[in-house]
Formats: sequence, C-alpha cells, structure tokens
Amino acid sequence: MFDSKNMLHILTILEAIEKITLYSQDFKDEEEFYYANRQLNFNATVNLLIAIGEENKKIDKGLKTSTFINWKNLSAMRDKISHDYRGVDETIVWNVIQEYLPKLKEALVEVIPKIDNYKTYLKEALSSEYYEDLVYLREI
Repeated sequence: MFDSKNMLHILTILEAIEKITLYSQDFKDEEEFYYANRQLNFNATVNLLIAIGEENKKIDKGLKTSTFINWKNLSAMRDKISHDYRGVDETIVWNVIQEYLPKLKEALVEVIPKIDNYKTYLKEALSSEYYEDLVYLREI
C-alpha cells in the first residue's frame, strides 16, 4: 500500500481533468476552443495542465505503473508551459485534452485502491464541493 498523501495529488489531477473536459466539451476543434470566450477556456485549461504536471511530480513512482502514460512528459509539459507561455501550441493542448487526459484519468482511477485508507479519504473528499465532479469515484 502507498502513503495516503498520494490521494490528494491524484484527486487534484482528476478534478483538473474534469474541469478541462467541461471547459472544452462544446468545441469542435482546437481553433474554436482557442478563440472562444476571449481565450478564457483555453487559458483556464493551460493553468490546469500546469497543476496536473505539478501534482504528478508528487505522486509516488510506484503508483505510476500504466504504460499508456508517459509520466515524465506530464511534468515536462508543466515546465514547458510555465516557462514558455507564449509558446503554448493550441493544437498540442487540444490533442492532450482529446487523446491523453482520458487515459490519464483511467490510469489514476485504477491506482486509487492501492493507497492506504483510500475509502476514508474518498468519502471525505467527495463530501466537499471542490470535488463535486468526481462522483464517479463513489463506485470504487
């Protein structure tokens, strides 16, 4: 079993994924997404991608077992966005949203039962408004 501190990092990433999904779901392509709402949706998404990359750095390596995820690239993405904001390519962001985040979500949900006292922490987290988009975790 893994330390319960991992739960906070995983839940933060999952909530960020849900918010990104919400912010991007009504758009047909990256250009529409990029320019919508004076780039509000895009900028919010980029900020959440930074959070995902940062939280990824804090998860125990032993939990990062999915071969579908390049865990190192998650953190590298965070560093790239943070240090070269003007260089953020909307096509890459769109592809991350469409192709990568669903796989990351799946990989993280699968490792939750490996965390000490995960049911207790899930119950507490899911009672918070902050994690309201993670109701699907009640099934674990």
